Amino acid sequence: MDTIKSSQIRAARGLLNWTRDQLVAASGVPKSTLVRVETEATTPRQSTLSAIRSALETAGVEFIPENGGGAGVRLRKSTSENDDT
Repeated sequence: MDTIKSSQIRAARGLLNWTRDQLVAASGVPKSTLVRVETEATTPRQSTLSAIRSALETAGVEFIPENGGGAGVRLRKSTSENDDT
C-alpha cells in the first residue's frame, strides 16, 4: 500500500465534508495523533496511515498516486451514476 500525504488526508476530509472528529470515529486514530499527522508535526506509523486511508476509502475516497502532477484524491463514482436505468 502506498503512503498517503497529510495534504491528501485534509483534502479527503474536505471532499467528504468530515470533521476531524468524524475521521477519528471512522478510523480509530486518536484525535491528537490525527492533528499531528495533518499538521505534519510527526512522522506517522504506517499502521496509523493505513487506518486513516481505510476509513476514507470506505467512505468513498480514492487516492491518486503521484504521477508527475502531484498526489491527489477524488470521490469514487457510485455505481448508480453509471447505470442507464
